Amino acid sequence: MIEATLIDHMGNDLTVVNAARVSFGKNHTEMTEGDTRLIKYLAKYKHISPFGHCFASFHVKAPVFVARQLVKHKFLRWNEISRRYVDDEPEFYQPDVWRGRSKDKKQGSEGAVTVSLFRTNSHKSSEGSALHIYKDLLSDGVAPEQARMVLPQSTMTEWYWSGSLDAIADMCNLRCKEDTQYETRLVANKIDEIMLDLYPHSWQALTKGDTHATDPRRREHSNQT
Repeated sequence: MIEATLIDHMGNDLTVVNAARVSFGKNHTEMTEGDTRLIKYLAKYKHISPFGHCFASFHVKAPVFVARQLVKHKFLRWNEISRRYVDDEPEFYQPDVWRGRSKDKKQGSEGAVTVSLFRTNSHKSSEGSALHIYKDLLSDGVAPEQARMVLPQSTMTEWYWSGSLDAIADMCNLRCKEDTQYETRLVANKIDEIMLDLYPHSWQALTKGDTHATDPRRREHSNQT
C-alpha cells in the first residue's frame, strides 16, 4: 500500500505572516482578515521567502518506480532505506487495475485494460521468482548491495521527505494534476491533504485550490475566506 504520513512540522499560517511583517517590526499573535489577504498577496506576486519559515517532514512508502520520479524534486530533502544495509524480505506493489496506454500522449495512461488471469498470475510469479533468487544470492554470501539488482521496480521502498512550505507546494502543484501518473498522484494527494490541515490559508494560496485533485474541504475553505 502506498502511504505518506506526517512525521513532524514547524510553523503555521501566522509564522508566514510574521516573517513577512518583520520588516516593519510588527508581530501578530492571532490571524486577522488582513493577514489572510497578506498571504494571498505574497503567493500571487511570488514573494516566497516568508513561506520558507514553515517546514514539514513525511514518511513515504511507495514502489521504486514511484520513488524514482519523486526524488527529482531537488528542493526537498530525501533519505531512503538502503538495501545495501537492509536485507529483510521485500514487499511488492500490486495495482488494483491495469491501465491502458494513452492514445494521444507519448507518456501517461488512460482507462483500464483487461489483463488475463494468466498474465496477472505470471506477473506475481515473476516477483516470486525474483524474491527467490534474491534470497538464494544472500544465502550464497552475496552482498546485499549486489543481490538487490534482481529485484523488480515494483519493490516497495520508503523514505523521509522534508521541505519548506513553498517547496512542498511546488511538488504538489505538479504531482496532483490529473495527467500525472496515478501512483505518484496518490503520494502527492495524501501530502496535499495533510498540508491543507496544517497551513490552510497558505496552502490554499500557494496551490490555488482548483489545480488539485480535490478535497471538498478546499472548496469549503475557499468559500469561507
